[in-house]
Amino acid sequence: MKVTGFVKDKTLYIALSGEMDECSSQEARTKCDKLIEDNLSVSKIIINLAEVAFMDSTGIGFLIGRYKKASRLALPLYITKPNFAADKILNLSGIYSLIPKAE
Repeated sequence: MKVTGFVKDKTLYIALSGEMDECSSQEARTKCDKLIEDNLSVSKIIINLAEVAFMDSTGIGFLIGRYKKASRLALPLYITKPNFAADKILNLSGIYSLIPKAE
């Protein structure tokens, strides 16, 4: 799992690519949390899932963990560009009620 990020217009964009499973999630958590902690002056966070080839329930846990972190920091969190399979899992899990999709 590759995690990259950049800030533009007071928004932290975090892009994930690869497979989100038990083996890759810990490193992704660490990198994502560091990006958030290093950019506390932003007004919102958008996680881009366009390059995530596979996501299981570990991905749901990953996103909920980032949601909790962002909430503690009073930062709104959004998801963008999940592929069809990931979108289906996210929809079924009800995660969009916590983390809305950014268009």
